[in-house]
Amino acid sequence: MHILLVDDDPSIAASLSDALVYAGYQVTHVATGAAALAATDYQLVLLDLGLPDMDGTEVCRKLRQQTTAPIIIVSARDGEIDRVVGLEIGADDYVVKPFSTRELVARIRAVSRRSDATAAAPAPDAEQTVGRLHIDRRSRRVSLGDEVITLTAKEFDLLAFLAQDAGACLARQDILEAVWDTNWYGPTKTLDVHIASVRKKLGDAAWIEAVRGVGFRLQDPE
Repeated sequence: MHILLVDDDPSIAASLSDALVYAGYQVTHVATGAAALAATDYQLVLLDLGLPDMDGTEVCRKLRQQTTAPIIIVSARDGEIDRVVGLEIGADDYVVKPFSTRELVARIRAVSRRSDATAAAPAPDAEQTVGRLHIDRRSRRVSLGDEVITLTAKEFDLLAFLAQDAGACLARQDILEAVWDTNWYGPTKTLDVHIASVRKKLGDAAWIEAVRGVGFRLQDPE
C-alpha cells in the first residue's frame, strides 16, 4: 500500500516514514496542504492538521472531494469537537498524538479492510422511497413530498443507512461503525445529536424511533 504522509515536522515525518516502511508500506511525505492536494497514486492518507499553508481540516475536506482513499487524521488536537469535525468532513479515523506505531498500523489495517469491504459490497438502491420520504444516493438529495430537505454529509449518511433496512431496529454500534468509523471511540452522544437534527429537519420525530437500549429504526410515521 502506498501511503501519503502529510506532516510539516521533518523529524516526526522521518521517524514515522521509517516505521511505516519497516511495516511494509510505501510512503510519500509532503509538508504542506498544497502538496497533499497535488499528490497522486496513493491508497491512504495520514494527515496532520497543523500545516504551514492551510488548515488541515480544509485539506481533509478538499481531499475527500477528489479521492475515495481512506484518510486518517493524525493530530495533537484531542478535543471531542476536533474529532467530531474531522469525521464530519470526511476523515475515516482520528488518531491523537502521541501514539504508538503499533496502534497506528492497526488502525491503517482496520480502515483498509473496511474500505475494501465497502468497495466489494453490493451497492444499495440508488433511489429509495419510504412513505413520502425520497432518498437519492447518487445526487445525495432528500425530499419529503415536494419539499427538499437539506442535510449535512453525515446526516445524509445516517438517514441513508437507516433507510437501507427501513422498519428494522439497527443497533447503535452498527450505526456508528457504518456512518462514522469502526475505530471511533468517542462518546455515542454524537449519534444522538445527529438523530435529533435529522428528526427536526424531517419535521416529525416519529420518522426515527428510538428503541431503548438497542438503537433506532426509520419508519413512515403515517
